[in-house]
Amino acid sequence: MDLDQSSESQDTNQWVPIRKRVREKNVSIKTAPPSKKKNSNCISVPEMNVKQKEEVHPASSLTQDYMEQVDCDSQEDLFGDYESFADDSCFLTQLAERRCPNFASSPAENEKEDWKDAVEPQTTFQNPNLLNCLQNDESKTHKHPVEDVILATSKKDSSGKKSNAASEQICTEVLSVLQAGNIDEPDELPSSQLALMEKINSPLIKHKSKSLESETSWMSNCCVNDHPNIPSNSEKEMLNLSKVQNQSRITNSGTSKQMSLKDQMKHAMAGNAMAPAPQASRSKQLKEIVLSEEINVALKTIEASSGVDMGPFYGLPSKVKDLIFQFKGIKELYEWQHTCLTLESVQERKNLIYSLPTNGGKTLVAEILIMQELLCRKNDVLFILPYVAIVQEKLHMLGEGSRGAVLEMALSKILYTSKTTQIIGMSATLNNVSDLQHFLKAEHYTSNFRPVQLKEYVKIRDIIYEVDNKSEDYFTFSRVLSYKYSSNMEKIDPDHLIALVTEVIPKYSCLVFCPTKKNCENVSKMLCKYLSRSFITLKEKEKCALIEELKSIGNGLMCPILRQTVPYGLAYHHGGLTNDERKLIEEAYSAGILCLLTCTSTLATGVNLPARRVILRSPYVARDFLKRSQYKQMVGRAGRAGIDTEGESILITQEQDKKLITDLVSRPLEGCYSNLIHDNEKGIKDLLLSLIGLKIAQTLGEIVEFMAGTLLGVQQQQLFKGKSFLEVIEQALEPLMEKSLIEGKVSSSSDEEEIYHKLQVTKLGHATFKGSIDLAYCDTLNMDLKKSLEGLVLGNCLHLIYLVTPYDMVSQCTPDWMVYFRQFHQMDVVEQKVFSTVGVPESFLTKKASGQAVRKTVDGFVVGRFYLSLVLYSLFKEMNTWAVAQKFNMSRGFLQSLLNSAATFCSSVLHFCEELEEFWAYQALFQNLTHKLSYCVKPELVPLMEVSGILEARARQLYKAGYKSLSHLANASPEMLVKTIEHMSRRQANQIVSSAKMLLNEKAEALQEEVEELLRLPVDLPLQSVSTETAH
Repeated sequence: MDLDQSSESQDTNQWVPIRKRVREKNVSIKTAPPSKKKNSNCISVPEMNVKQKEEVHPASSLTQDYMEQVDCDSQEDLFGDYESFADDSCFLTQLAERRCPNFASSPAENEKEDWKDAVEPQTTFQNPNLLNCLQNDESKTHKHPVEDVILATSKKDSSGKKSNAASEQICTEVLSVLQAGNIDEPDELPSSQLALMEKINSPLIKHKSKSLESETSWMSNCCVNDHPNIPSNSEKEMLNLSKVQNQSRITNSGTSKQMSLKDQMKHAMAGNAMAPAPQASRSKQLKEIVLSEEINVALKTIEASSGVDMGPFYGLPSKVKDLIFQFKGIKELYEWQHTCLTLESVQERKNLIYSLPTNGGKTLVAEILIMQELLCRKNDVLFILPYVAIVQEKLHMLGEGSRGAVLEMALSKILYTSKTTQIIGMSATLNNVSDLQHFLKAEHYTSNFRPVQLKEYVKIRDIIYEVDNKSEDYFTFSRVLSYKYSSNMEKIDPDHLIALVTEVIPKYSCLVFCPTKKNCENVSKMLCKYLSRSFITLKEKEKCALIEELKSIGNGLMCPILRQTVPYGLAYHHGGLTNDERKLIEEAYSAGILCLLTCTSTLATGVNLPARRVILRSPYVARDFLKRSQYKQMVGRAGRAGIDTEGESILITQEQDKKLITDLVSRPLEGCYSNLIHDNEKGIKDLLLSLIGLKIAQTLGEIVEFMAGTLLGVQQQQLFKGKSFLEVIEQALEPLMEKSLIEGKVSSSSDEEEIYHKLQVTKLGHATFKGSIDLAYCDTLNMDLKKSLEGLVLGNCLHLIYLVTPYDMVSQCTPDWMVYFRQFHQMDVVEQKVFSTVGVPESFLTKKASGQAVRKTVDGFVVGRFYLSLVLYSLFKEMNTWAVAQKFNMSRGFLQSLLNSAATFCSSVLHFCEELEEFWAYQALFQNLTHKLSYCVKPELVPLMEVSGILEARARQLYKAGYKSLSHLANASPEMLVKTIEHMSRRQANQIVSSAKMLLNEKAEALQEEVEELLRLPVDLPLQSVSTETAH
């Protein structure tokens, strides 16, 4: 059972071609969203149609019959039939009339509008034939024209039974008129849907002979009598109601601008029925019926549900279970998952930590818990690196550098400020989980479950030993490699990697973890030289498509190593690749197109790509020996749930490291410790500044109380020997005072009362924590910005880019002096001026490039930072990662990381400047620069790249195909995208269209809120009666 396996059904998109063809036609049935009033007796035609069918033939449910034939795409249905208001001329015309102060209507129309106000219809018909028919019959009774038909629930007769004749009669007329006007429509529908339409029509035809006049009269009376807003049935009261409503309408027509946009749209849509429109296709009508029924059933379920339990699947609707099977291929949960989800602590919303080995199925439990909060309890969910249910994290990351410090700060603030937030953390097996329990005030659930048995091996020379904890030396002999090596092969492959990988590939998958990025590339090239050429013929077509996609990403260029290895089904995977390239390689590996990846240790923690066999090329990561947790993460990738019956890992080592390997496989996992005091106490300083700035804790006493609740406070006795916790806090506050970030008294040694003295942030401190500026560089940034104000070069963006080049990436790059020198001489005069302005003179570059000694003192940090600025400037101008990577001899992955970091830091500097008045001139400049650095593409591609899942290469494809705006994508047909865009799967097309619709909807809602705010009547508006009296 593979937790990350997704099965895509061909039937999931059957609605796509139908829906898109129907969208080209105008629709004759306008279905408004279902009313939220529980007591409303008016229902939509689709709902009514379904109700009558259920009562006449209870055994044949419309939804059940239909869903057996069509499996609607959940992503498509998420947005329903999105229709643009711009395409609806009736709506725009009506909206214009509503806004016109001279708008007036005829008495008949006013009377009709009065009825609409009294009983808000959910469905209006605009078919001329049907309206004429209804109008003739209605005139016999009411003697006035009827232009809108309001359908209501069936009224009880004298015997107490519901009469279904009226609704069935009207639905029969609707279907007959639609059928008469759409003779050619059946060609749009598959035979299964045509058969279904016959099923729908058959019970309705039986009632066709009944009088429409009496039923229409009954229907009107039903709406009047049963509607809760109308107290009486008498004609006098109805006339009085009409007069009041007419008077209200006349008044409102003159003050429509004071109404909210939502109310104006509501009235305009209600009156839209007066304008005739062409008829809808039968496929469109059928979709409307099913969709309306699903919505009404869902609303009734929500209304009828008591408490938070909405369904049989762990409090969730059974549809969730169906979707898990559809997308993940999981029919039943593991026993531990069921136990965990039914724990008393989970039911009572207590904090919980659950820990299992890698690949045990922890993620699915997190996803179910998230859905419980969102769907059942209607609570918000906060995601933190990378999975959070309420706040839920891979907690073993708390002990990993700066990332762990940030996570600890976030969890500590939530625990201190919110007592109702539930924290559920998932983690790999930990040694000191009791510390985490104390920190999170959580209960603990653990299991050693693995869906696939894992066997661990160690290889020394050509002998393979199995790891056996029961053995004295932890190793038992397993076998000797029998692969025949030539003397030349032995020199090239002394670790026998070729023998180990060919035992599993190409039938099964394999991961080879290497200590460095360069080693990943070299190993993949070496393996290809000795693999059989028969590997090339396997899935040749898919490999060719992968190569074309990689070329497309690189604007026609492709890594020569990948060009050599991909035909054999091999590739390397590390941070030197761009995000696009890594994503393509991961997808190809998951699909079985690639059978082997050579990778670095980051793949073990960041991406879930399991394999039949995992090989560790060396027990080192760079120059550091493996930690127990790193080793477990890597070997944990062995064994694919639902595919393999077992997984195996092989660690290659040398005889001299055997003692270290014995300790590695036998010792317990490392504990998880606070990182707030690491890196010169950077974490605790950041935390203290934010606590004071956010006024969470301002006195020394409050700060001590807060810090006692952190993981650092829990572990203070282990981490601080010979120091009190108060001394540690005071020591961390002193540098903040020295940098003029906070003000007040921070020492409690002289006077006990000083512990209650309030600390405050200065303007600089406020700007620092608002911009999330690293405390190590906040004073440097402040000085750089002040200095640049004196001579900021604005003839180009180079000087601005220098100001937002990340300080922390300077140490990751060593300048190539010849490239540096060459770049200077390729610049124009204005650009060269920036060199001298920031402090990089030409003479310095000339001497460094020629290898001469440099006597003049130059700030090396500034020189290194400006070199990165030149890289960013080249990306900014050329917008071609490949060309810039070749020019500066850097990896494409590093360039992408640099660009992302620069965009993030630019946003931070912008917030920093917004808090300091002296830097007002920078605000507009950095705001524009942030947007450009975030995408770093041609301006016309930016709207497309705002859509989730679209990166530069895909954006170029879409733009060339004519999809040039967000609206184009939101209204696109996924089927057409698959046909017109190369190498786009149906799943990707559905995701792009769904994401575009969601983004478009968000932007529309934001604009609507802005408009409503502008049109809203001010609460402090002077009384209008005063001006009226003055006028008299």
